[in-house]
Amino acid sequence: METRELVQTVCPPIAALGSRFYFDPGTLARGKEAGLDGFRLYVLGRGGVLGDVEATVVHSAFGYFNPALVAKIWNSAKEIMAPRDGGRLYMQCAGAYGSSKLGDVAGLDAFNAAADKVIDAGLADSSAQALFAAVASEPRSDETAARAFQNVAVLRELRGSLHLVAIVASGLSTEMAHRVRRPDDVEMFGWTNDAQVTDEHRAKWETAEALTDDLIEPIYGVLDSAEAQALADGVAVIEAALAD
Repeated sequence: METRELVQTVCPPIAALGSRFYFDPGTLARGKEAGLDGFRLYVLGRGGVLGDVEATVVHSAFGYFNPALVAKIWNSAKEIMAPRDGGRLYMQCAGAYGSSKLGDVAGLDAFNAAADKVIDAGLADSSAQALFAAVASEPRSDETAARAFQNVAVLRELRGSLHLVAIVASGLSTEMAHRVRRPDDVEMFGWTNDAQVTDEHRAKWETAEALTDDLIEPIYGVLDSAEAQALADGVAVIEAALAD
């Protein structure tokens, strides 16, 4: 399998699967125990790996959200739990989700070996990828199923960070990128419904998508053909296991 084909095969399902634990009942229960509702746990959990930073820093790593919404949720969440503790808790939630959903899935050791290699390659030069670098530096489980899902979550942040770079490079604001990609989730991300998406916005988003593939291809290119197949097979079996 050529690297470009691998990227285009595995990245879309990774993007969809890596967020599956965010609002899972098990994750929400862990957040409730800590005094955090689902949205505060999400913002503190994803952003907490960056440390006890200002809300503007979190927004710079997240993109897409209205900065005022990020500030409101982040500032109130970190009054309840220290950000780094929130980041560690979220990684633990990802592992717990993997253990509960993927315990009987075969082939995950080979998937983990390939995923770890891609993550290490990304960390070798993670310039302009603060969120990926931060979450990839957090400890991941030694238990196979837990680590497999944690790896999916980290790989999601890898492409997400590069996509943010590509969007900015393509001359598109992250607000408009979000409106193009998720028009039904505009208000949830703190925006109003009064901005119009144009063909120019859509064209820039397509340019950003292609540039993202260009940026991520050399990272996935560290895999040999057997490792690439193991990664693709692993994503496929994980997707099947998590299918509703």
